[in-house]
Amino acid sequence: MAGMDVAVTGLGLVTPAGNDTARSWQTICAGQPTADVDPGLAGNPVSISCRVTGFDPEELLGARRAHRLDRFVQFAVIAAREAVADSGLDPATWDGARVGVVMGTAGGGAATFEAQHRVLMEESPSWVSPLTLPMHLPNMVAGQLAMEFGATGPDLVVATACASGATALGTARDLLQLGRCDVVLAGGTEALLNPVTMAGFAKMGALSKRQDMPAEASRPFDVDRDGFVGGEGAALLVLERVDDARARGARIRARLVGYGATADAHHVTAPHPDGVGIEAAVRAALADAGAVPSDVGHVNAHGTSTPLNDLVEATMLSRVLPHRPLVTSTKGVTGHMMGAAGAVEAAFSVLAVEQGLVPPTANLNKLDPKIDIDVAARVTPRRIDLAISDSFGFGGQNAVLAFARA
Repeated sequence: MAGMDVAVTGLGLVTPAGNDTARSWQTICAGQPTADVDPGLAGNPVSISCRVTGFDPEELLGARRAHRLDRFVQFAVIAAREAVADSGLDPATWDGARVGVVMGTAGGGAATFEAQHRVLMEESPSWVSPLTLPMHLPNMVAGQLAMEFGATGPDLVVATACASGATALGTARDLLQLGRCDVVLAGGTEALLNPVTMAGFAKMGALSKRQDMPAEASRPFDVDRDGFVGGEGAALLVLERVDDARARGARIRARLVGYGATADAHHVTAPHPDGVGIEAAVRAALADAGAVPSDVGHVNAHGTSTPLNDLVEATMLSRVLPHRPLVTSTKGVTGHMMGAAGAVEAAFSVLAVEQGLVPPTANLNKLDPKIDIDVAARVTPRRIDLAISDSFGFGGQNAVLAFARA
C-alpha cells in the first residue's frame, strides 16, 4: 500500500566521478571517463583503474581516525555524512533504536589485509597491527556508521559480490516495510584497487587491456569492449517510509518501489547464457512495484564492458522490455565499483528519475550489432516515471531495484 512505500530522502556519493553527489552527477551527465594509469598497480598485468581522487581522509576525518579506518570505511563515512545532511534528519534528536544500517561490500578491507600480510612476511608477527581485524573485517563499515550516527537498530553488512550495494538497499526496504526501523542508512562501499585483487581479475581475463588508452577502456555495449576497469567509492541512501517522510516535510527524491533478488545457480563467474536468473530478478522487481514492463522508462544497466555479460544482459532487456526504454551504463565513467556499484547506480537512477535526465554511456562509439537495445549515447531529457537498476555478481547473485517518481 502507498503508506508503506519507501522514500529516498538523502543521497551521498564518493566516486571516481566526484567526491560528492553534485560533482559525481555532473561528470556522469557529461560522460567524462575517469580511468587512468594507476601507480598503485604498477607491475600488475593491468595497471589502469578508476580511482577516487582528491580524497583526503585526514582532512575529512582527522588524522587519528583516518589511520584507524580502511579506505572502504572512509568512503562510507563521508558519503553517509552527506546523505544524512541531505535528508534533513538530525542524529542528535532521532530515536537511534529505530535507525538501522545496511551496507554492501564485496571485499571489505582487503588493502589493509594485504598490507599487514606483507608486514607479517617481511618483518615478524609482532609487527602486525592490532587494528588489522577492526580495519579489514567487512562488518566494520556498518559498525562504524552506527557509532558515527548513534544508530542502535539493526546493523548489518551483506555480501553478494558486485550486487552487494543493491542487495543492501533491498534489505533496507524490507526492514522499513516490516516495521523494524523508521530510518535506514543503506548503500555500498568498496576499495579493492589493491594489487592482489586486481591481479586476480587480470588473470581471469576480466579486465580491459587498453592500457595505452585508459580513458577509452571502459566501453559498455560497444562492439570493441574487451573487459571492465576497476573502480572504487561509496554511495549512501537515506530511506524512510513515504508517510513518515511526508509527515516531517522532507524532500522525497524518489521512491524505492520494487526489489527482486535471484540466483543463477549456474557458474561461479559467468551469467547463465540465457539470462534466466537476471530476467527473473527484473520481473520480480516489477511485480513488487505493481508495475508492468511497459512502465519502465529508463534502465541503469549493470553493463560492465565485458563481452559476455553485456550481451547476456542486453539480450534479456530486449526480451523483457520490447518497448525499448533508454538504457545507460554509468560504468563507462566510473569503471566497475564492484560491491559499491549497485548502490552508486541506484543513486544515479534516483537522480535520473528526479531530474528527468537519462545520462549517457561513455565511450559508446559503435553499438555491438548483436545488441538490440537503445543505449543512450548522450544526455537525454525525458520524464521517467519508473526506472530500474540492474546489479549482478559472481556466484550468479542478482539484484534489481525499481525507483518511481516522488
